[in-house]
Amino acid sequence: MKFNAGEIASVIQKEIEDFRGQLQTSEVGRVVEVGDGIARVYGLSSAMSGEMVEFSNGVRGQVFNLEENSVGVIILGDYLKIAEGDEVKSTGQLLSVPVGDSLLGRVIDPLGNPLDGKGPIVASESRPLEMLAPGIAARQPVKQPLQTGIIAVDALTPVGRGQRELIIGDRKTGKTAVAVDAILNQKGGDVICVYVACGQRSSTTGAVVEALAKHGALDYTIVVASGASDPAPLQYIAPYAGAAIAEHFMYQGKHTLVIYDDLSKQAVAYRQLSLLMRRPPGREAYPGDVFYCHSRLLERSARLSDELGGGSMTALPIIETQEGEVSAYIPTNVISITDGQIYLEPDLFFAGVRPAINVGISVSRVGGNAQTKAMKKVAGGLKLDLAAFRELEAFAQLGTELDPATQKQLDRGYRMVELLKQPQYQPLSMADQVIMVFAGTRGYLDKVAVNRVQEAKQVLLTFFTDEKSEVRNAIAQSGELGADAEASLRAALDEFVKRWESSYAAKTTK
Repeated sequence: MKFNAGEIASVIQKEIEDFRGQLQTSEVGRVVEVGDGIARVYGLSSAMSGEMVEFSNGVRGQVFNLEENSVGVIILGDYLKIAEGDEVKSTGQLLSVPVGDSLLGRVIDPLGNPLDGKGPIVASESRPLEMLAPGIAARQPVKQPLQTGIIAVDALTPVGRGQRELIIGDRKTGKTAVAVDAILNQKGGDVICVYVACGQRSSTTGAVVEALAKHGALDYTIVVASGASDPAPLQYIAPYAGAAIAEHFMYQGKHTLVIYDDLSKQAVAYRQLSLLMRRPPGREAYPGDVFYCHSRLLERSARLSDELGGGSMTALPIIETQEGEVSAYIPTNVISITDGQIYLEPDLFFAGVRPAINVGISVSRVGGNAQTKAMKKVAGGLKLDLAAFRELEAFAQLGTELDPATQKQLDRGYRMVELLKQPQYQPLSMADQVIMVFAGTRGYLDKVAVNRVQEAKQVLLTFFTDEKSEVRNAIAQSGELGADAEASLRAALDEFVKRWESSYAAKTTK
């Protein structure tokens, strides 16, 4: 076999000419100090704030502090496996989380790792945890309602798509229950839900996931969980991970609902990290930028303009108060960022009024803009009526004699309070809510005993579902209560009242 030397030489020469050396360079530093979820690293002189770094054992971290001779890194994993002198490699990338449809129905940690034992998550896209909020020109006004299915919320403090409505109250007053019911009510709709459990006990998060699965809501929900036993860095980034996941769908023109449960625990985690990093403490030992920590998160909620697809991201942040102290540092901060608040009162909760919404303190700054025309019409004066009832109730406790008109107002108030009570996991459709509020405010339940209002409510819903479905469907389809629809509704309610009175009389004579 003969070799052609010239041919071999030309091939070698061509390979040499085409050769392009590919050098992969990355800055490497060393751990100077480590402990309590943070590390000081020397040698990463060109690291960016918020950049992702990688320790020699594969654990990831995020650059938190930029100092003169070192950088402070928060460790997103087990810091006990990291020792002084370990290598730390910069990646040149911001900390990101996987996003997309493959996450639906899954329970993940803030880094996108599965926690539900259903196998790995295969996501084709990822999104940085921290993104700039859309500007004024990129938004449009909040006008489309996001139905929570809770009559006290949809009638009195309505939530619109793109709004940020705070749920605030002491522990064990039903804050998570309100948020979970809002998720359940999106079943069969076009809203994708993200539930962020930040600093919650694993058993609490497990109960929420179980409830969502039981009611068929997990199909359109993503759960981002960072438990109370997780390191503070993971609790701090959990809400940002949830926002990034929801934001991905929003920029695709879809509607999303994201729940941060709860931001007071995130603030505590942020305080812990800041104090460990020697950042100067301010009021209640929180760092000076704790307001920015929450505002940059909640400002990402918006209703995008039609040019950007018209998608929306609605936020229901949750804040836990101590002894009803809404004027504490973190509650006042978040109240000033959000577009209203739903205040849950322990006294009402223990008195059996559930959801325990204090109508006087709760407010929606979007108001009637986020209601259907039918609900706006029937619930217009309800809030003032209930506020007047609370005053009269306090006055009546003095034992003074009341004139008939005042007594009538008081009696109706008691029935409206009963009407607004609602069991958990039983959200109501918009049409059912309109019928209920109309019946209560227009006096159709005045002759029903207060202790039987809940029973009458169920009978009323069954009556309209089975026998007067055309009236109910007309309200549901149009979202309005015109003269004809109102006449039909009044006629149906008159018929219901007669039937109720005859059946009630029959029950009492037995």
